[in-house]
Amino acid sequence: MRAHPRSTALAASLALALAAGPLAAPAFAAAPASASVAARAAVPAVAGPDAEALRAAIGGLPDADATAALVRVGGTDGAWRGSAGVHDLTSGRAADPDARFRAGSTTKVVTAAVVLKLAAQHRVDLDTPVQHYLPGLFTRAFRPISVRELLNHTSGIRAGDGWGDSFEAQYAHRFDTLAPEQVVRSAAAKGPEFAPGTRQDYLNINYTALGLLIEKVTGRSYASVAERLVLRPAGMRDTCFPGTDPRIHGPHNHGYQKVTRADGTTEFVDVTEWNQADRFAAGDMISTTADLERLLTSLFRGRIVPPGPQLEEMFTVPAGIEGATYSAGLQRFAYEGRVYWVKSGSRYGYSAVVAGTRDLSRTLVYSVNATDAKGEDTNPVAERIARAALK
Repeated sequence: MRAHPRSTALAASLALALAAGPLAAPAFAAAPASASVAARAAVPAVAGPDAEALRAAIGGLPDADATAALVRVGGTDGAWRGSAGVHDLTSGRAADPDARFRAGSTTKVVTAAVVLKLAAQHRVDLDTPVQHYLPGLFTRAFRPISVRELLNHTSGIRAGDGWGDSFEAQYAHRFDTLAPEQVVRSAAAKGPEFAPGTRQDYLNINYTALGLLIEKVTGRSYASVAERLVLRPAGMRDTCFPGTDPRIHGPHNHGYQKVTRADGTTEFVDVTEWNQADRFAAGDMISTTADLERLLTSLFRGRIVPPGPQLEEMFTVPAGIEGATYSAGLQRFAYEGRVYWVKSGSRYGYSAVVAGTRDLSRTLVYSVNATDAKGEDTNPVAERIARAALK
C-alpha cells in the first residue's frame, strides 16, 4: 500500500505552513475556554515556546477540521503542554489530554530503531540483501535489496495491495484482517519500480517487509521485539501494537472522518474502531504524546540505539539521490537555521507528528483528531500547531 501524500510529505507540508455510527454535522460551537483549551505553564526559558501562539493554534475546537488536539512542545529551550476539543461529539465533554491515539507512520521510528539495534547486536547486517533474510518472498525480477535500502525507502519495491483507495472501500473492511505477508507478496508480484538505491520513494511496504525481517531474525512477533528493545527502554508504558484488535484500550478521544452525503450535506463518521493489522510495522502503533516524546528523547540521546554508526543511520539521508529527505525512520527538515528530524503518521480520524532538533533544544509531538486525516491538504489545525511550535 502506498502511504498517503498527507503523511509522506510532512517536510514539504511544514515548509508551506511555516513559510506562508454517522453523526449529523454539528454546529461546532466553541466550548468555554477552560474546557476547549487546557494548557500547562511553560518552563521558563530564553526563546522558549510561544505559549500564546500555541494556545491560539488549538483554540476553538471542535470545528470542521478537527475534534481534538493534544500538543507537547519540549526541549532545553522550554516546554509547553496543551489540549483542546472534545472526547467525542455525542457527549461533548473535554478531550482527555493524556489520551491514547492511532500513531500511524510514527510506528516507523520504532521499527527503524529495532532494526538498527539488531544491527548493533550483529544480528542484522544493513548491507545484506533482504532476500537473504526472507528467501522466496521476492521474485527473481528484483535485484538484491539491502536492509539499508528498506530503511531509507530506496528499495524500488512497489506499493502492496490493500482494501481500496477510497474511504468508503476501506471503511467497509475496517474489521477485516489483511496479513502483512500477503501485502508484501502482492507488492513483489508487481515487480520492481526502479533499481535499488537509485531513487527514494516513501512507501509503507518497506517497513512492512522490515517487520517480517525482524520476526524471521528473532523468531518472535514484531510487537514483542519492539516492546523489549524500544518501548521498555524508552519507558513507553502506554504504547502498544493492537494487531487485529480494532479497539483503542484505555483513555482515548474518538476519531471522525468527514463525509459528504449524496444530498450534499456533511456527516462525521466515527472511525475510532478499526483493524489496522495490515499496517503492521509501518503504522499499527497506538501511543500517547508523552510516550512519543520519550521515544524521541531516548533515541536522540543514544539510550535505545547505541551511539555509533547504527544511530547515525537515523540522521543520514542517502547521498546522490535528487530530492531525498528520508533517513532510517525519520525525515530531515531545515527551517530558519535549525534542522528538525521529523516523522508524521495518519490513520482515519487521527494525525500525529514527532519532530526534534538533534540536540533536543526543541521537540514537538502532537496528535490531532483530524476529520480528513488522509486528505491531500495539510490539516489547518496541524498547520497552526507547526507554525506556533517551530517559530
